[in-house]
Amino acid sequence: MTDAPEGLPRNAAPRADNQDPALFGPTPSQTVGPFFHYGLPWKGGADLVGESDIGARLDLFPKEHDVLHLAPPRGPATGEIVAVVGTVRDGAGEPVTDAMIEIWGANAAGRYHGAADTRAEIPLDPGFIGFGRAAVDAAGGFRFLTLKPGRVPVAVESNRWQAPHLAIGVFGRGLLKRLATRVYFADEADNDADPILALVPEARRRTLIAPRVAEAPPTYRFDIVLCGADETVFFAL
Repeated sequence: MTDAPEGLPRNAAPRADNQDPALFGPTPSQTVGPFFHYGLPWKGGADLVGESDIGARLDLFPKEHDVLHLAPPRGPATGEIVAVVGTVRDGAGEPVTDAMIEIWGANAAGRYHGAADTRAEIPLDPGFIGFGRAAVDAAGGFRFLTLKPGRVPVAVESNRWQAPHLAIGVFGRGLLKRLATRVYFADEADNDADPILALVPEARRRTLIAPRVAEAPPTYRFDIVLCGADETVFFAL
């Protein structure tokens, strides 16, 4: 740059960083990802009542690199063992192959294994913690073994009751935060009186209700659709 004639202002070159006044404004955002969640679940993370390996993507770990461990041994859990199976799909109906699913549920007596549930009159189940995690497989499928939960109140010391259900968390590509939803069991009579389910438009409640599709163990199908006409109902937390 040549010097400006004496007495005239010097025209400085534009700054090439974000301190240039011409660039002031909101920082541009973008969708983060892709994510690869297969490294977070552990062997047995989707089996809350036994000692099977389900939950981890063992097909992605060569044996010499497999440092995942089974969940610690648990005592027998009390209640009805059920399986929850499903597939995660996008709006075009294609399977999402790198999603991760978490579940959280009460025990068969209707008490959560957590500090927030202080109802000492309802016993904890030492063989059941109610939390599980699974990576989907190469076809977007997942499977959990857990206990069918009991009813829980809307809030601690509340006289309003929720039908048996599991809380579901969905992680996947392009999601800045997990998606939160629920799965209810189609053969539960209490579904019609559930105050949370009643908040969902009637036409969309079917996306939260899992039909029973097999026995031994009783198996419920809960497919998760991330967007589109058949999008699963997700809750704002």
